[in-house]
Amino acid sequence: MKQKYDDNARIIKALSDPSRLRIIDILSCGEKCACDILEHFDFTQPTLSHHMKVLMDCSIVECRKEGLWSYYYLNNNNCNRLILFLMNLITDTEDCICKDKSKCECK
Repeated sequence: MKQKYDDNARIIKALSDPSRLRIIDILSCGEKCACDILEHFDFTQPTLSHHMKVLMDCSIVECRKEGLWSYYYLNNNNCNRLILFLMNLITDTEDCICKDKSKCECK
């Protein structure tokens, strides 16, 4: 269970940057070339590369190469897993960690 918290915390940390959230919003429309994403920002290509690396390292964004171009897209499975994790964390009263102390990992 701790691993699930750690993995999701890493994703949430990556998404805590406004530029990265904006990138996710842009990619929600579909696959985009790095040059198309860069048009939405006032920063350099190396800065975009850094943001994309952070998003790819937590498996929210995937990349495919075509010649010299990099095309980015959302990993919908991992995005959905994060959403489900957050929904269950907030709304799952039946399986609440507070009701079963054996699930609590802060012993």
